[in-house]
Amino acid sequence: MQAENGVLVYKKDSWEVIRSHVTIEKFLGGGSFGDVYQGFIKDVGSQAQRPCAIKMVKQAATKEDKTEFLNEANIMKAFDANHVVKLLGVVSVGEPTMILMELMPRGSLLNYLDSCRLKSKSPTQERILQMSAEIADGMAYLADKKYVHRDLAARNCMVADDLTVKVGDFGMTRDIYKKEYYRQGCLEGPIRWMAPESLRHGVFTSSSDVWSYGVLLWEMATGGMTPYFAKFRNDEVLNFVEEGGTLDRPDNCPDRLYSLMHRCWAFNPEDRPTFMEILAYLEPYTNPNFPKVSYYHSDAAKENNKIRKSSKAALSSKAASDALENINLFRHVLPALM
Repeated sequence: MQAENGVLVYKKDSWEVIRSHVTIEKFLGGGSFGDVYQGFIKDVGSQAQRPCAIKMVKQAATKEDKTEFLNEANIMKAFDANHVVKLLGVVSVGEPTMILMELMPRGSLLNYLDSCRLKSKSPTQERILQMSAEIADGMAYLADKKYVHRDLAARNCMVADDLTVKVGDFGMTRDIYKKEYYRQGCLEGPIRWMAPESLRHGVFTSSSDVWSYGVLLWEMATGGMTPYFAKFRNDEVLNFVEEGGTLDRPDNCPDRLYSLMHRCWAFNPEDRPTFMEILAYLEPYTNPNFPKVSYYHSDAAKENNKIRKSSKAALSSKAASDALENINLFRHVLPALM
């Protein structure tokens, strides 16, 4: 996106796909700014057809809506990880505007959980733990890229044919590279998934994404039930969470999963685990292929981990130095005052 006269304008780039190279096959569902279809992209070089998901902005969308819609594509251009839904291209010339993404044939994780519940065939504990690790892996990648998702939930994670889960729907995602957090002026968002500091102060960080991740784990453990549904209206959820309340333990939820949920719901954001720490906890329960495809096991993740540890050590050293300086100052000043 580029600013022209103070207004953000989308500029086409190497991601642009010619409209005639896109074939729409069938309707899949509706989204925040538009509808999603299944279709194909024509590969000009090989003439092959690649399956894709096509998100199209609604005809009645305003210019601002279209700009926000294309902002999602701009955000996705920065991502390249196995457990994050990939952008394939953009059609910005002509109407309607399209975002082309990799196709996840089983749809959203919420739809998958609903279908399992209707068939009375719940996912195994092993499957839930594997999916939990895959989602945490995608979120660890986003956190290291300095992006906060703000809308992590089962409805926004997508399931592949082989049941691999990837983080998707970046309509609310924000780049926080130059700030510690993203602050939203007025409350607007998925209240039942939001952390106390997000509800109270409009503050969004990777730590608030961790809170939402804990709610997502609860969704998986309950077969896709709506958080707090049986107990509270939205306004009551807001008050309950702000006062320190959390979701009840789901029936038959194993200790190792509930323990992780509980850690994610620490009231103080600094007391919550990072996504890399969550992965360290879940890694023993993953399948043999996970180390080959995960961000967690990548060289980039290891390098970022070294940088984090180095930064923490530097901060600790500075804090110790400052404390010693204050002690020495106190020793010199106190006798002079007596």
